[in-house]
Amino acid sequence: MPTDGSELASAAATTAVQLAKSQGAQVVGVYVIDPFPYIGIGDAAAAGLQAYLAEAKAAAGQALDALAAVCKADGVPFAGDTIERNVVYEGIIETAQAEGCDLIVMASHGRQGVKALILGSVAQKVLTYAKMPVLIVKG
Repeated sequence: MPTDGSELASAAATTAVQLAKSQGAQVVGVYVIDPFPYIGIGDAAAAGLQAYLAEAKAAAGQALDALAAVCKADGVPFAGDTIERNVVYEGIIETAQAEGCDLIVMASHGRQGVKALILGSVAQKVLTYAKMPVLIVKG
């Protein structure tokens, strides 16, 4: 289950946890951090990178902690991972494959809002490129 900490991801988490509980399965959460968007020279670039990563990792921790809490409340095993990828949907799919997931459950769109007519751009690309089933939870 990819999460970005948005309200829609939280709603999708409830669905994912209920489904996992009914099947005696584990939830694997993933938060994908976009790499630092600016490549510069000197100390300012290094400080900017450190600040960006610290903030991104804090947001990832909060989002994964929230997903873990939903799992814990229903007695569902949970594993969480934060990864860095240039392309978010690829990170989601790679994590699902590496973890041996049977299903990707995700929100229809995340904190960046609707970027496509029906689905967010990340959800649409996961649906398009994933080799495993994908369940989209509409918010």
